[in-house]
Order: sequence, then structure tokens, then C-alpha cells
Amino acid sequence: MNLRKYFVMGSQNCDRKPEDILKEAAKAGITAFQFREKGEDSLSGQEKLALGQRLRDICAHYNVLFFVNDDIDLVEPLEADGIHVGQNDMGLEKVREIYPDKIIGLSVSNQAEVNNSPIQLADYLGAGSVFATSSKTDAEQAVGLEWIRTLKRQHPDMPIVGIGGITEVNAASVINAGADGVAIISAITKADNVEAAVKNL
Repeated sequence: MNLRKYFVMGSQNCDRKPEDILKEAAKAGITAFQFREKGEDSLSGQEKLALGQRLRDICAHYNVLFFVNDDIDLVEPLEADGIHVGQNDMGLEKVREIYPDKIIGLSVSNQAEVNNSPIQLADYLGAGSVFATSSKTDAEQAVGLEWIRTLKRQHPDMPIVGIGGITEVNAASVINAGADGVAIISAITKADNVEAAVKNL
């Protein structure tokens, strides 16, 4: 499971066709993709499913892991490799029960969330926001690199993906702090040159 360059996107994050952005990012070397169609201006119903299928096909073509964001109903129709859940989504026990064989990621942004979560049921942790971010309106306060170090000390065998405000400039510091990968939204969707952005991450 390679989560080193983990791209998160929905149509609401894009100024042009999401398929074009994903194709460029996949060619340039992203290792995982999360379909996160959520928030203002996002698609729903059939349109959301259809976009998901187009993005899924691109990932399949380039051997990129495909995750859906907390949308349990999309996992099977999109044949997703896994699902990522936050603290306010369906509980991890329930998700694991429904999908025993899928890769499941869990977001954690503080110690209380870690203590109250059945961490052992997750396959990886999404830790953040590492830096201040504008991509998610509901993001927690930035927790910094120290949070990555703390999680890695507590769960040395659990893959950790840093998320939140990560750019070409600071991605290396997140990996150096102990993360196995970095999740990015706008560093790719808003990039003038997607290929260069992915290579620099």
C-alpha cells in the first residue's frame, strides 16, 4: 500500500475538468487518490457516481489506489480499494464490519480522538491539519509536525498520512517528521504545472 503521494479531490476543488487534472497527476506519479465530492458546489446522486466512475477508471489505468471519502454507498459501485472516514462519519467498527477486506483510513487531529478510536481497526491514519489550510472549511486548527511525531511514537507500525496545508515546499518536512505520505488537494488542483507539482512533493 503506497500512500506516499495521496491526492484528494472532488469537482468542487477544480477550475477545470477533474478528469484532466487526475490524469496529469496519475501520469506524474501520485500513488493514491481519494474521491472527496463534498461541500459547496459538489455533485450529488447520478452525477457524483458518474464522475466517480470516470475517475476510478483513470486510477485503474495508472495503478493508483482509489479511495472514497466517507461515502459508504459509493464503495461497491466504484469498486474502491478503500474508504476514508472522519471522526463524525460512520464508526470504524461498523465500516470494518461491512468492508472487512477494504483499506480503511481514519482522520485524527488530537490525542482525545486517538484515545476514543479503535485505531487497531484502521489500515492508516490521516493526521492533520498539519499546516493551516484553505481547502477544507471545517478543518481543525493546524496541529503542526509535532502531531505526526507523536502519532508515530505511539503507533510505530501504523502508516500515517499528513494532511492540511501541504505544499511542494513543506511536504518533505512532513515525511521527515515520520509520515509515510502526504495528502494534498490544492497543491495539485491549483498548480500551473501538475506534473512538476507532483514530482516536487
